Amino acid sequence: MTSADRPSPSINHNPANACFETTVDGHRAVLEYVLEDGAMVITHTGVPDAIGGRGIAADLTRAALEHARAAGLKVVPACAYAAAFMQRHSEYTALLG
Repeated sequence: MTSADRPSPSINHNPANACFETTVDGHRAVLEYVLEDGAMVITHTGVPDAIGGRGIAADLTRAALEHARAAGLKVVPACAYAAAFMQRHSEYTALLG
């Protein structure tokens, strides 16, 4: 099954904890951020090895970027994964702050 064929996990935005999160096969994956000066600074993307390789980090990052776009926030990818994702997906370039 390719990543295009697999169902995306349900991503939850948890503003109280400043994160986007999902649980897959009992394992929690998370993208953490801080809000600074009208920007979402993505500080960490973590996916446990047990559920790695399924595109979950990409799903989390995409959800965070879509949220930032809808909220009118710029994005600072302080996490290496988020920075690489934004380089690969030019549709999010305009969000860079």
